[in-house]
Amino acid sequence: MTSTLFANPLLAPASRPQPRHIGVIGAGAIGPDIAYYLKTARPGLKLTLIDIRQPAIDAALARLRDYTDKAVARGKLKLDAATAVMADLAGSTDYDALKGCDWVLEAATEDLTLKHRIFADVEARVAETAILTSNTSSLPAARVFSALKHPERATVTHFFAPAWRNPAVEVINWPGADPALVVWLRHFFCATGKLPLLTADAPCFMLDRVFDNWCNEAALLLAQATAAEIDSVAGKFVHAGPFFVLNLAHGNPIIVETNTLQADEEGEHYRPAQIFRSVERWVTSAPGKPIAVADGKRADIRDRLLGVLLSQTVDILDRGIGSAADLDLGCRIALGFKQGPLDLMRGLVEGEAARVLERFARERPGMPVAKRALAAYQPSERHLLVDRIDDVLVITLRRPEALNALHDEMTDEILAVIRRHEGDPAIAGFVIVGYGTKAFCAGADIGRFPSMLGDAQAAAQYARDCSRLLVHLDAMRKPVVAALNGMALGGGFELAMRCHALVADRRAFMQLPEVTLGILPGIGAMVIPYRRWPDAAAVFHGMLTRAERLPAKRAHDLGVIDELADDFDALIRQAVARVHKLAGQPRANADGVRSIAPLEVGDAKAADGRQLSATIVGLIVQAVQGAAAAPTLAQALEVGYRAFGAAACTAAAGEGIASFLGRRSPDFGATG
Repeated sequence: MTSTLFANPLLAPASRPQPRHIGVIGAGAIGPDIAYYLKTARPGLKLTLIDIRQPAIDAALARLRDYTDKAVARGKLKLDAATAVMADLAGSTDYDALKGCDWVLEAATEDLTLKHRIFADVEARVAETAILTSNTSSLPAARVFSALKHPERATVTHFFAPAWRNPAVEVINWPGADPALVVWLRHFFCATGKLPLLTADAPCFMLDRVFDNWCNEAALLLAQATAAEIDSVAGKFVHAGPFFVLNLAHGNPIIVETNTLQADEEGEHYRPAQIFRSVERWVTSAPGKPIAVADGKRADIRDRLLGVLLSQTVDILDRGIGSAADLDLGCRIALGFKQGPLDLMRGLVEGEAARVLERFARERPGMPVAKRALAAYQPSERHLLVDRIDDVLVITLRRPEALNALHDEMTDEILAVIRRHEGDPAIAGFVIVGYGTKAFCAGADIGRFPSMLGDAQAAAQYARDCSRLLVHLDAMRKPVVAALNGMALGGGFELAMRCHALVADRRAFMQLPEVTLGILPGIGAMVIPYRRWPDAAAVFHGMLTRAERLPAKRAHDLGVIDELADDFDALIRQAVARVHKLAGQPRANADGVRSIAPLEVGDAKAADGRQLSATIVGLIVQAVQGAAAAPTLAQALEVGYRAFGAAACTAAAGEGIASFLGRRSPDFGATG
């Protein structure tokens, strides 16, 4: 197996075969959920669930059947897929059932002696090549696997509840593990829709250090406030307060266990609050239903909660337990924070973070403090991963919670990375790819656009501002290749079409869905395709006015896609090779008037039959024709910007955006 540790896990080729038989030990809270994730992610996988109690196994299998039944009823799983999930799925109280497993994943109680016994029993039954992992949330891998004969094939893979839906999983990079194992696990998780976060082998790893101490601090505050008051104040930072989450997860014993471990290892300041041992459930308020809290008390609670969050953040980064970008993303994805702690810190008024940390240090002696200037903890890229393959820089768009959709900060990060390296003679060019296997980029966030409805000038300027990266790509001499690893929608397709070449996975597709929202794509889609691929004009007409999908194979036939790839490894190889092929070659001149066939408008219906706005379709037609008649690319793009501004002043745009934000279908019948 390769041991190269790329920032994007999929850049390391999958040099170990996919597992055919996985064993999951523990049929309690999280084990069955891990099993369900694995079975839905890898059709055809054989999975054996092990527990010492047959009733627990029976209950777990019933839970999995319930999951599949609900998924089918909600249209999220087809019946044949649900049948495949339940096939080759069995439970046993006999460890001999693990013989032949490629991977055994332990999800039993957090008891080190028990885990040693489990892994001794497992190691006696599986091949030396089988992977062994533990789902422990707190016990260091070095202790869990200390008695193994072959510890190099073992590490911790820490899932978060519910494990079948929450994408986060910490992969522990401990010194005893074969580096190639860590690389393979990160690749496997990323390829199956998970978000693998690499952490060091510290007690409670990265995210549980945040969560456990957040909850413990909340309990320590009970001397001056109620659980409902604390949860209400915490609602500024998280979607659900600490006591509400503890009730959901029956988490009081977990905090006692994890914070006792931290206290024994790192000092009494981590000792769990005594109240956790005497309370089973907390009396609190539900998310979105805060209660009144006196101003002074609110400020004190806010400072303590923010203080422990920032204290743990600087400690994690000072000790190298995890990376800044992973910490921010993990807190949002796994723990339900509204902002990552570093993003939150950055948004505070000047001096506020330092004041909160100084106060926290006074009130909680021994807790970690910053060892550097607070600005030094901020990551250079929050939403990108940057890797180098030979002399090509690979930029990965990483916003998995939004299918890698663009927003202002991501746009600026891409532009900054390119500007930082485009003058480097050692860099031949760039590849832009999306994180995971589902999406290259699912468009652009609505961002500030709703506030510009009715203001043509502001909306047009917004389109110009959003084009800053694309205009830079237009003028670049070094090649940039878009590697479409999945869907490219709206602004994502507009980004791809401004690259020098496009390479796509055969399963990828492109779509311009803006018209279904009562708006139009104003940063190039009404201009660039007709200048780069004039023979495909009719196809782009359909994409713009009917939101028709363009599959990668059809795009390749039309010359829009330069190469098709069979898998992610091939996609990246071909994209890198395409960079080398284009190096030094001039780009085609995009200036000049273009002649295009008349657009067939039809009945303002989308490809799927939905009613569209005739007004918006008309604006698209006018913009395409006006842009084609423009003598320069810059003037043609300006036509698109102004059309975007005009669309913002229509009733259709107001209805489309309101329906999107309200999660309902738009009604364009009344808007025209």
